[in-house]
Amino acid sequence: MSIFGTIRAPREILFGTGQRGSLGPVAAKLGKRALVVTDERLAGDADFRGMVAQLEKAGLTVRVDSSTLPDVPVETALISARAARRFDPDLVIGVGGGSCLDMAKCVAVLLTHGGKPQDYYGEFMVPGPVMPLIALPTTAGTGSEATPVAVLSDSDRMLKVGISSPHIIPTVSICDPDLTLTCPPSLTAIAGADALTHAIEAFTAIRRDPVPGLAQERVFVGKNDTSDHFALRAIELLWEGLERACTEGADAEARAKVMLGATTAGLAFGVAGTAAAHAIQYPVGALTHTAHGAGVACLMPYVMAWNAPAIGPELDSMATVMGLSGGGEVIGAIANLFARIGIPRTLKDLGLAEDKLDWVAEQSCGIARLIQNNPRALGAEDMRRLVRAAFHGEPAVLETN
Repeated sequence: MSIFGTIRAPREILFGTGQRGSLGPVAAKLGKRALVVTDERLAGDADFRGMVAQLEKAGLTVRVDSSTLPDVPVETALISARAARRFDPDLVIGVGGGSCLDMAKCVAVLLTHGGKPQDYYGEFMVPGPVMPLIALPTTAGTGSEATPVAVLSDSDRMLKVGISSPHIIPTVSICDPDLTLTCPPSLTAIAGADALTHAIEAFTAIRRDPVPGLAQERVFVGKNDTSDHFALRAIELLWEGLERACTEGADAEARAKVMLGATTAGLAFGVAGTAAAHAIQYPVGALTHTAHGAGVACLMPYVMAWNAPAIGPELDSMATVMGLSGGGEVIGAIANLFARIGIPRTLKDLGLAEDKLDWVAEQSCGIARLIQNNPRALGAEDMRRLVRAAFHGEPAVLETN
């Protein structure tokens, strides 16, 4: 098989303790009027105020928009963009968790190209470059600082929707793991489990025939030789650091491993894509209103069990970086890690009603871009079987054909 790889990434990623101190000089090279997008809680944080002061000291005029809500309701992005037009920014800076970064991406699109968020749903719908964008994550999970994706909540569709375009990859990402030191254990666990799921799904995604033009036809091309590099490294980092970051939050080394793992996982799935665990989580999340990271992590061992016949070499590689004796131990080890850090074991534990299982399976099958990325085919009956196994906690039933 020929070697094929695709990388889509920020122009610069600055990673390390104290790197938030580079925000002023970085921003001054990109613009003069900075719209800083964050949420209400972070807007009052001393570290955040220090970053705003940095920007002002570097000569920028700053407007803070602290209106970001969890999961970014579509209408809030539109309202923020309209309000920001009066300020006339030439640079957008997202500071915060994944929702803040996704909000910043969406606002940058609307300020540059106009319209409403719905105009850009799907892949390659953003018509051209957006204004310079800096991402500064304060959690370690979504990898939005490195991806071509912004996820929004659309109440009309009752599901999360995505804008997927290389044009919304941040120009510069500044990743300072010290900003995660005060992240509580539950959020650390959910965000980190989300990152590990990103890495696993990218590493085990379908491998497509690398025909010329593939990366121009699809934002997410499937697993490839460069995404595999980032995904496997992310798995290693998160396996080493996640549990310790949850139980010993002041452990700077563990925090750094988790944040670097989340960013490298973003570099991996930003081109390889995710698959069935994410497809199923969308309708599950809509019904249960539970955290995205908890949902995808809950589902991941069951999806891996279904995919096991198609991902033997990948499981062996994961076992090597996880220090296990063979690929047969990987799924159980991942499930046990998630359980130890508080991820629900089953869809029932997430609060899903049993009478909704068939609806969840039907909706999941309809998210074609994710199901088509799964390494083992999932027809309607297979999906019902998978969802029921995840509800009842029976991964063993997926091991038989």
